[in-house]
Amino acid sequence: MTARYPEFAEDILAHFAARGTELVDVPVIQPADPFLDMAGEDLRRRIFLTESETGETLCLRPEFTIPVCRDHIANRAGTPRRYAYLGEVFRQRREGGAEFFQAGIEDLGSPDMAEADARSIADAHALIDGLLPGAAISVTLGDQRVFEAVLAALGLPRGWQKRLARAFGSPELLKSALADLADPPRKAPLPEDVSELVAAGDHAALSAHVAERMGEAGISAHAGREPDEIAARLIEKTQLSSVRLAPDALSALEAFLSIRAPLRKAGDALRGFAGDAGISLGAALEAFGRRARALSENGLPDDVMTYDAGFGRPLDYYTGLVFEISVTGEDRPLAGGGRYDRLLTLLGAETSIPGVGFSVWLDRVASLRGGV
Repeated sequence: MTARYPEFAEDILAHFAARGTELVDVPVIQPADPFLDMAGEDLRRRIFLTESETGETLCLRPEFTIPVCRDHIANRAGTPRRYAYLGEVFRQRREGGAEFFQAGIEDLGSPDMAEADARSIADAHALIDGLLPGAAISVTLGDQRVFEAVLAALGLPRGWQKRLARAFGSPELLKSALADLADPPRKAPLPEDVSELVAAGDHAALSAHVAERMGEAGISAHAGREPDEIAARLIEKTQLSSVRLAPDALSALEAFLSIRAPLRKAGDALRGFAGDAGISLGAALEAFGRRARALSENGLPDDVMTYDAGFGRPLDYYTGLVFEISVTGEDRPLAGGGRYDRLLTLLGAETSIPGVGFSVWLDRVASLRGGV
């Protein structure tokens, strides 16, 4: 079934124009590798894959951030730049339909990151407020950078920092990782040939071995993880299984993840946590404070914004702010976004370009407006 074009699309486009954005259109058919490599496990499982006549792995556009960033790089556009979009995306096994419309803004290259973060949240809030006048709107914020600063300050091994950072957007994965960190499980023994390569830490040989076994089994690399990634994960899991976090550090991490406070009180809550844990959050906490002040200056009501230290979003490219906007009483968010300062470099940009943006699920908005 083809998704219905939103009847309120003109209102959205007027909102974008009033904010000085450049409306961009990107192809529905996209190269799959950037999404498979950078968008995260949850989205990876939902992508509609296909192949070109030359054998290139392609996909139906599952989101807009990566395509908009690729388009910016291809056109060698200058920054700062604010792009807006409205179009269809496609995801398997999605409640409400596999084909649906999203709209959003991607803010690239702004030198004032705190102001850009605040503007992104304010623009998303204003859009939802305009489409659903009178609705009780709430904003939940998390911060990937603060979470990673806590992990580093607590002295976790680098491998564990990476695993926990990857799990930040998934409560189930994060809970599982913390359980393993407190009490490493016994792993089922690996085949002897694999075990020897893992124990030696020989990534290249292990990757080649995995690729050979996948070929023998007729498994396409693009059906799941690449051999290189499988090899890296096997080595990493073996190394992680030998680490047990000290009880006081684990308690501190759990205390951090339990922090939930109105944004106006969140800075004090984080400083109190750091003092109790005997750690410094340094630049991450300073950046958090600058963003909170910028949000206040952008006119967002204090009572709608909540900081949740354990809140993340299941996309691997986020590096700082993450947020979602909901209507009270509704389970599913209407908008979500965050900061992704490494993404454009990974996509091939010659210089570092910071970015932040948001998307709105228009079918969910339509259902609250009484639409189909």
